Amino acid sequence: MKKLFLLAFYMPLSAFAATNDCLNRQNVPDGKLSLQEVIELGLCRNPQTTSAYLSAESARFAKNAGYANYLPSVSGSANAGRDYRNKDWGDWNYGASLSASYLIFDFGKRLADLNTLAATWRATGFDYDESVQNYVYGVIGAYYALLNADADVLSAEKLREVAQTARDMAQKKYKAGSVAKADVLKADTTLASRDLALERARNNREIAKGTLLSKLSFPADQNIEIQDMGSNFGKSTENKSIDELIAAAQKTRPDLLRATANKDAAWHRRNSAFLKNLPSISATGSISWNDTEWNSFANDGHKVSGSIGIRASMPIFAGFANYYGVRSAEANYERAKESERAAADNATLDIFTAYQNYKTAQKVLTQTETLLESATESEKVTAGMYKVGRATMLDWQTAQSELVDAQKQNNAAKYDLFTKRAAVALAIGEIRAELDNEGVNYEE
Repeated sequence: MKKLFLLAFYMPLSAFAATNDCLNRQNVPDGKLSLQEVIELGLCRNPQTTSAYLSAESARFAKNAGYANYLPSVSGSANAGRDYRNKDWGDWNYGASLSASYLIFDFGKRLADLNTLAATWRATGFDYDESVQNYVYGVIGAYYALLNADADVLSAEKLREVAQTARDMAQKKYKAGSVAKADVLKADTTLASRDLALERARNNREIAKGTLLSKLSFPADQNIEIQDMGSNFGKSTENKSIDELIAAAQKTRPDLLRATANKDAAWHRRNSAFLKNLPSISATGSISWNDTEWNSFANDGHKVSGSIGIRASMPIFAGFANYYGVRSAEANYERAKESERAAADNATLDIFTAYQNYKTAQKVLTQTETLLESATESEKVTAGMYKVGRATMLDWQTAQSELVDAQKQNNAAKYDLFTKRAAVALAIGEIRAELDNEGVNYEE
């Protein structure tokens, strides 16, 4: 049986968090939280993953109940009553009985039933894995979105300082008579635009913060501080081809494993439906005690009786229900095989798409870093030229606008790379890789 990876990995995290009463806490923990701490906190509090886990537990208990067919079945009964005859009540009569039966041979039907329950349990476990992985991916996306929003606020604050410096310089030069009033007006317009951009950036940060808090089941109006990612996060340390990623997905991707488990369950269910039409042999035994008037129970007056025996049973005719049951089980098995094939095709496409998006994100980040470096240098040079009268305010404003765009693109590209990397991890069913200290590069 394939191991349930996330069931083993994430439940200890939740159990550890539970010791800190994370489920009942009303406020976000103080201090800056790392990505793994945020995920641990979310898994402890998230109702969807908890519900999926309980579904897996229910399937496990149902599977354990399947072992009952390998044990004897024992039942007991007791009775007490009075007879009523000719308008008169008789004495109280008492009785008790105990019966037992044990299935000796059924051509493997109970084994097929047990294997069906076991495969269903595995499929439900992979449902839980998928639920956890999707939730973790959502938290990762919200975490990076908040980091991106934080970076945009910082960039907006720095660019406002640049605009304020330009406005002060234009005012100073205007008073000195070296520039026209138009330069001051243009600088005022730029400064007002930067103030507006800063407010928008702060608003976007509040929305991103509220989104992350909502995923952690906290009120959106609380505050949370998170740690930024290292600059080397998501860089190249290992190279993997698409074939290697697909091979890894076949071992770890929950929907693929679930499809295989569902196919196995359908196969065993088909066998069980067929074996239902074959004989079964059981051993039976019973013992009873009756405290009844001797003349109405037994002439010899004995109160204890019993029996043992072997019983064979076989369905002969049930209105063709068994026949159609077998045909239905065969059709379900064929459908399960096609579902497994469809899941494999979808997984291949998901991996290929995530792989290409990640490669593109790497290139975009490199390009935006170059663009930001160029725009930063251009703004500095243009500012210096404006100070000595070799550039106009319009030139400086243009350079500032280019710097704004370059800064936003670089922020977005940086955290988009992290998100795309997490998407690759999700596509292969190994989202834990996103929590590792060193990045994994999925390039050819």
